[in-house]
Amino acid sequence: MLTLFIQQILNGLLDGVYYLLIAIGLSLIFSLGGIVNLAHGAFYAIGAYLTVVLGPHIGFGGALVVSPVLVAILGIIFERGLFQRFYRADPILSLLLTFGLAMVAEQTLRMIFGAPPLSYSIPSWLRGQIFLGDFIYSKYRAMLLLVAALCVVGLWFLLQKTAFGRVVRAGVQNPDMVGALGISLKPYMMSVAALGIGLAGLAGVLLAPIYSIHPAMGQEIITPAFVVVVIGGLGSFWGVVVAALLVGLVKGTTIALGYPQWSITVIYFMMLLVLLFRPRGLFGERIQRFE
Repeated sequence: MLTLFIQQILNGLLDGVYYLLIAIGLSLIFSLGGIVNLAHGAFYAIGAYLTVVLGPHIGFGGALVVSPVLVAILGIIFERGLFQRFYRADPILSLLLTFGLAMVAEQTLRMIFGAPPLSYSIPSWLRGQIFLGDFIYSKYRAMLLLVAALCVVGLWFLLQKTAFGRVVRAGVQNPDMVGALGISLKPYMMSVAALGIGLAGLAGVLLAPIYSIHPAMGQEIITPAFVVVVIGGLGSFWGVVVAALLVGLVKGTTIALGYPQWSITVIYFMMLLVLLFRPRGLFGERIQRFE
């Protein structure tokens, strides 16, 4: 009984992990550019479909590298062609733009691949179980958790320990001051969009072997990802990380206690409590241009 309970908790944390990969990009793009990217889930879906297309030719390992890169390039194209026009505009305009973009992406995927769900098998070298005494866990799911952890560490290092990260963090807090210092944020915004959207594509690749792949999968993921951003707090890297893991933990615990029908409702209730008592989120920072 205890083993099953722990497995459900880990499965909940797994959900939190892919919420995290989506939510980090959402938070960065909104914090730096003010873009409410409702199309972020569409890039996640594109990453999953690219796995189906590329996997038979270059293997899952190749798709794990190539697909996020292709999605990131697509993100750069949309950032340069569309997003940059709305950085100084009312956020409601970017919301409408990205909502329309998400609808177009979903229908395009439906036209190309059809409406029925597709599947992608776990590669043979990642099949099997990990045995720790009486505890049994999927080798592939353990790998997914490890890859996500490496992504978090790498992104933290990039944002906290490099000149690029210092400019991005300053641009989040006070872009006018950064501009006054003669630093253009345009290339940084492009890089942040590529990084955030590429992580969404990576989440699509990682989840392709364990979830069904269908055109509306992006719409299913985007709302929980926004919940994570709201709970964690705008502008806070660790806030998003903690919120994603907390959401996954609460969801997994709810299922483990025998109430799977409440597993989604409970995370929205968490968001409601945060909005009532701490509107900036658990670790939200003061950002001058949003005050």
